[in-house]
Amino acid sequence: MSKLSIRDLDLKGKRVFMRVDYNVPLNDAGQITDDTRIQASLPTVQYALHRGARLILASHLGRPKGKPNPKMSLRPAAERLSKLLSKPVAFASDCVGAEVEKQAAVLKDGEILLLENLRFHPEEEKNDPEFSRQLAAVAELYVNDAFGSAHRAHASTEGITKFLSPAAAGMLMEKELEYLGKAVEHPERPYVAIVGGAKVSDKIELLQNLLRFADTILVGGAMAYTFLKAQGVDVGASRVEDDKLDMARDVMKFGERRTIKLCLPSDHVVADKIDASAKAEIVGTRGIPAGKMGVDIGPQTRAEYAGEIARAKTIVWNGPMGVFEIDQFAQGTLEVARAVAASKAVSIVGGGDSVAAVHKAGVESQISHISTGGGASLEFLSGLKLPGVEALTEKK
Repeated sequence: MSKLSIRDLDLKGKRVFMRVDYNVPLNDAGQITDDTRIQASLPTVQYALHRGARLILASHLGRPKGKPNPKMSLRPAAERLSKLLSKPVAFASDCVGAEVEKQAAVLKDGEILLLENLRFHPEEEKNDPEFSRQLAAVAELYVNDAFGSAHRAHASTEGITKFLSPAAAGMLMEKELEYLGKAVEHPERPYVAIVGGAKVSDKIELLQNLLRFADTILVGGAMAYTFLKAQGVDVGASRVEDDKLDMARDVMKFGERRTIKLCLPSDHVVADKIDASAKAEIVGTRGIPAGKMGVDIGPQTRAEYAGEIARAKTIVWNGPMGVFEIDQFAQGTLEVARAVAASKAVSIVGGGDSVAAVHKAGVESQISHISTGGGASLEFLSGLKLPGVEALTEKK
């Protein structure tokens, strides 16, 4: 990794501002229903504490629209982190101001303070320089371990680094950059990319970038029907972006010129509506009847895709193969998840739906790397620069 790591810093006795991703789901009672993101931060947090850092954690939670909202307080995260670490975690009722500076100033080596939701201030998302300076005022070093927010140029991910240096990557950030960087720069071949989801328009930059370095691209989800319609295949009532048909043709032509194998579904699970009560049936390559819509890849396609996956040395997966939230339309996505898990390739899964599918299939332990940042991993793999990564200090 070309960026400075927390391992490169002398942390003892230093106040360290660490950006984490504690954007966790809360129920109506304000209890955390899934602490995966807090758990993911533990290696970096424990590393810093064991080396005598005076740790100040900051995160956003939800979309409070720039004003305090008690339902989006990070206090429950402080309580959960305290349990996980088996030590007290102090909580600040704001993230900037004299009171926060006082709380940070009295921290001792190995102690920890979690600041209140950064997005209670509109200046966070506006990347306001004065707000960035106030955040920086509490610390001497900066560590970013929130890969999921690295694609945003916000005060706590980018602006703060203009006032606080050096700026280093935490261990979670480091792991993300290592795996995703290798997939972009030095992948082992054959390289198979699996791209699904609803819209071609959401994934066009990803597809264009994958066409530069993947060997095979397997396309599923509703976006496949835009490609099939662009080829003249009957797609019935399937979801299609008619204004993206020319773009789909351009992508396919580009793939042909580069001799990339772009695979589209050869059979489909179809239904007359997206509903658990809908009757599902399988149709083949002749196309989808009028009034029916594609909701999953069919058994022949699953077998073809599994064969491609089995030959891979590098696999990147972003997006489901169908409406996997409904069990009878989930088989294609689950079989792809199992095929990826069974592969000996380096496998990287990014994007909320793909990660959810891996968990639903119960194969998460067999995936090399599950990215914590859906939007960030998509942009990174699309060849875009992430402001939160670019702002980190380069290694000498």
